[in-house]
Amino acid sequence: MTRQRSICRFISSITISLLLLTGSLGASAQNQTIRALMDNDSVPLLNGIEVSVDLVGPAMKVLGDYGSYEAALRINLLDKYFPILELGYYECDHTDDATALSYMTKAPYGKIGCDFNLLKNKHDIYRLYGGFRYAFTSYKYDLSHPGVQDPVWGGTADYSVDGAKCSYHWAEAVFGVQAKMFGPVHFGWSVRYNKRLAHNEGEIGKSWQVPGFGKSGGSTFGFTFNVIAVL
Repeated sequence: MTRQRSICRFISSITISLLLLTGSLGASAQNQTIRALMDNDSVPLLNGIEVSVDLVGPAMKVLGDYGSYEAALRINLLDKYFPILELGYYECDHTDDATALSYMTKAPYGKIGCDFNLLKNKHDIYRLYGGFRYAFTSYKYDLSHPGVQDPVWGGTADYSVDGAKCSYHWAEAVFGVQAKMFGPVHFGWSVRYNKRLAHNEGEIGKSWQVPGFGKSGGSTFGFTFNVIAVL
């Protein structure tokens, strides 16, 4: 009996030791997992800079009478917040086939705002984001017509306006996606709703196209497709 008790005590001691060792190893593994997750979630405040160009504006210029050239600089803060500055140059030279009225303008525009990463996993190579912009442009436009035939006195009366001064302030609501393609190159697209805040369209009335905004009016929609270099 004494020998059996000794064996039982020995087995019990080994069992307890193994349980304690297993618990210790499990706790250590759990701590390492938690530490790894914390390390993966720890990113510097300034986590990169992105430079991008829009391809939609140049394509519109090639295919039509107006378009823009736009580039952007965006700062990555914690993979969550992305302050952004967008600068562009807009050109329009359009003649209406029905009225023969020609409209021409060339001017820069600027936008400043911030995007917010909407994904739960902020550190993914893909992003779903929403954002806002404040935008402004100051521009001049030329308006001309080849002439109107006077039905009573005869002859042709030409009509033209040169250098009509205008300005536009507007806000943009932005929704977009971004995906890594290879190396530092990302592709992204966005849909934008533009809402006019204030404007001055000069003395002769409503202009036709507004640089960076689109067709003159209270609101418009826009679309961009960007090639992005992550630095």
